[in-house]
Amino acid sequence: MQIDRIPFPEVPQFSEKDVAYATADERLRPFYKYGVNLESFAEVMTDKARDNTDRTLLVKVLTEQYDKLPEADLARSQVQSLGESNVFTVITAHQPSLFTGPLYFIYKICSAINLARQLNERYPDHKIVPVFIVGGEDHDFEEINHARIDGNKVQWDNGGTGGSVGAMSTESLRPALAALSKLLGTPDSYRGRARKIYERIEKAYTQNKTYGAATVALVHDLFGQTGLVVADMAKPEFKAAFRPIMEREIFEQVSQPLMEKAQRELTDAGFSGQAHAREINLFYLTDGRRDRIVNRENKYRILDTELEFTETGMRQELIAHPEKFSPNVVMRPLFQELIFPNLAYIGGGGELAYWLERKEQFVAFDLNFPMLVRRSSVLWVGVQQQKKISKLGIAYGEVFREADLIIRDYVARHSANDLSLEQEVADVNEIFARIAAKALKIDPTLEGAALAEGTRQVKIVENFESRFRRVEKQRFAVAMTHVRTLRADLFPHNSLQERKDNFLNIYLREGEKMFEVLIDHLDPLTPGLVVVSPEK
Repeated sequence: MQIDRIPFPEVPQFSEKDVAYATADERLRPFYKYGVNLESFAEVMTDKARDNTDRTLLVKVLTEQYDKLPEADLARSQVQSLGESNVFTVITAHQPSLFTGPLYFIYKICSAINLARQLNERYPDHKIVPVFIVGGEDHDFEEINHARIDGNKVQWDNGGTGGSVGAMSTESLRPALAALSKLLGTPDSYRGRARKIYERIEKAYTQNKTYGAATVALVHDLFGQTGLVVADMAKPEFKAAFRPIMEREIFEQVSQPLMEKAQRELTDAGFSGQAHAREINLFYLTDGRRDRIVNRENKYRILDTELEFTETGMRQELIAHPEKFSPNVVMRPLFQELIFPNLAYIGGGGELAYWLERKEQFVAFDLNFPMLVRRSSVLWVGVQQQKKISKLGIAYGEVFREADLIIRDYVARHSANDLSLEQEVADVNEIFARIAAKALKIDPTLEGAALAEGTRQVKIVENFESRFRRVEKQRFAVAMTHVRTLRADLFPHNSLQERKDNFLNIYLREGEKMFEVLIDHLDPLTPGLVVVSPEK
């Protein structure tokens, strides 16, 4: 495969804040702690070592998780190593999307594995373990219940069950699995690759009772041989360890003022805020429900239910049932950084925008703020798409523009005719400027009429130029079709490929080579969007 990179500022689909962080814009420097480079990790390791990470608890809980998974010797070895003081993690996380959901689910993982390998080479006296956290408690079902495969949407209907997504039963997944099986076709398609990967997916979803456990099993199956550790944070022991922070959040309401302060400062720096912090940033879990905790008239109420607690009652509930309390997006970073000896969080632009509001919150809760690393973004170009790009003679960077703009410039480059009337427009403006000047001397009231007529005549000339271009485009009908189909393939629903397509779209063509290429080349410390294409 050929690997190219497109500078982040040349990708119009990325937000201003995303590009600013990825390019080390000085306006964002006050909002994070470490520069993003290999050398900075020495400082991060020193700082993180001061955190009171309960490594014994971490090893115990993750070992119990891996005892239920097959072929997990390497992962168990990685988990055991986390008990040593010179072993750290780099973490990425995502909600448990159906069949892994959009491609960036996979790109996050590959970026984390690549970074861990670099760090293990750069710091041989330490060990760095890549970790993927399955965030199943704080995401809406509608966000995770579908996957887009070969242009088709496969969707999971859970019958309206609510509550924590990770705790949902896998029984209702059978129709979605049947739809996937039908979509992937016969055992002979893609040299048998489709049937084999389907069997692996089916096994994960049918041999685990809860959706969270199924997602852990699937990610382990796909990446367990790389040394990746997958973690489900919805464990009572982890929640119990997080209890002191949850207690402060409920009774002191620490986060909201700090987040709002950070958002004001971001606004002053030219950026908008991201997360909406509430007075209490925790939910309460009951069977099939996940509801906000609010403080009303000195009572701690669970919204949309009849449940309420006095302060004493709420404290007792925290002690007795910490597993019933669920962090929202504001508190989740604190949860993972308390539990893991973590050095860096690898995430997309939207995620890092949330993290940029957290620095003072981490100080308030006496936790080290990790390095924030922008995951690699990828455009994977297939053989047929590469043929169209070569035939059109366009650069990879051009395909990120709207189809009409690509066509306009293509026609301009290849047309034998001069389609521009720019000089003619300038001539008309000059003529009517002279007419207006004469009119002013004769009768000032005529000047406005002359200028208005000049504007009308310019529009007539510009309309002729548009007609020239429309007529000329018809001579490039085949090229226009290639551009539009290419754009539709690479940018489904006019969005980045990685935000819509599932990994199966590529895996069915490439097999395990897909993961090998991504892990080798998704270096999140090297800026720019990665373009993977066939060798020319």
